[in-house]
Amino acid sequence: MNVDVDGQISAVSRELGDRVHEAGELLEMRISQVYPTTAEDLWEAVTDAGRIRRWFLPVSGELKVGGKYQLEGNASGTVESCDPPRAFTATWEFGGGVSWIEVGVAPEGDGARFTLVHLARVEEQMWETYGPGAVGVGWDGAFMGLGRYLASGEPNDAAEAEAWAGTEQGKLFTRLSSDAWCAASVAYGTDPEKARAAAEQTRRFYTP
Repeated sequence: MNVDVDGQISAVSRELGDRVHEAGELLEMRISQVYPTTAEDLWEAVTDAGRIRRWFLPVSGELKVGGKYQLEGNASGTVESCDPPRAFTATWEFGGGVSWIEVGVAPEGDGARFTLVHLARVEEQMWETYGPGAVGVGWDGAFMGLGRYLASGEPNDAAEAEAWAGTEQGKLFTRLSSDAWCAASVAYGTDPEKARAAAEQTRRFYTP
């Protein structure tokens, strides 16, 4: 498995902000990337269970408004809204906690932009320790997997991806992703020293 790590990290936009939600004041993490495909194809890739498993994780359940879903070995939740072929929202339930995701697809230039917003309550200890990279590095990996799948048309090999994470190239990806989320955190207003310390903790957590 060979990845243009610098190119992939640079292709992704990352932003943090605040959001007033029915659940209270939440942190908004926004990540997006333009892919060389049509908006229709990209929408299908991120909403069809058979295609989601090719770049992310196997998913079961009912992928419709009100339906419950389960990502194998990861989060579950409920689809709250869907406006095909543009957007959907869902809860993201993991480890006893609940957060929310908003997915958007839109044509852009000769391709299509995939935007994912993750809304979460900021638990002080987790935020102080890991910062946004705790979630962001994982999403960076998913965005990379989506790009590889769209480029080749072939499903990603989970075992190969897991092994790659322990290589020097994989470790570089984790470090650069952590650094990128650190920069987003500083731009959001986090003290730079605290942001760098959190990014280092995230890098250690994700590096095998």
